[in-house]
Amino acid sequence: MIARFTPDAWRERRRAVLEKIKSAIRDVPDFPKPGIVFKDIAPVLGDPVLFSAVIDIFADRHRDAGIDKIAAIDARGFIFGGALSDRLGAGFVPIRKKGKLPYKTFEQSYDLEYGSAELAVHQDAFKPGERVLVIDDLLATGGTAEACAKLIGKAGGEVVEMDFLIELSFLKGRDKLKGFSVFAPIVF
Repeated sequence: MIARFTPDAWRERRRAVLEKIKSAIRDVPDFPKPGIVFKDIAPVLGDPVLFSAVIDIFADRHRDAGIDKIAAIDARGFIFGGALSDRLGAGFVPIRKKGKLPYKTFEQSYDLEYGSAELAVHQDAFKPGERVLVIDDLLATGGTAEACAKLIGKAGGEVVEMDFLIELSFLKGRDKLKGFSVFAPIVF
């Protein structure tokens, strides 16, 4: 006999799993520069149960959403994006730092909480109208995700949602992503 969860029991189980994931995230002060507290997901990635649970959270959210491509942001987004692409049967598109892709690209500059940078995507990464899920490990100021959305639009894709494992809500990254659906199961 298959065990069935009531809605309340299911929410409690999910809350417990999220607490385990959250407690595994390590704070690293003054990285990459003084004053920044880096949220290190390496302990989550190193635990196969927690890593699988993270992918389950994202996959369950999008299983029947008709996602054509997963656009993963360089570099930690690649970790979640590859696994999620496989789980959903969707294509994988790396959004890379400028100069790292070998073919014709679109580029987009953006500001970080501690500097500026530029992202790129292959010009042929998306067919017109393809439904794209953006994935990354962390939403901070929103600049990286906003640049990613602009690149997807330039290449013909349509952003369905932007998913992050962690959101640093005090940095107000969602403000730059108005008009997009944003999901983050863990909020600091």
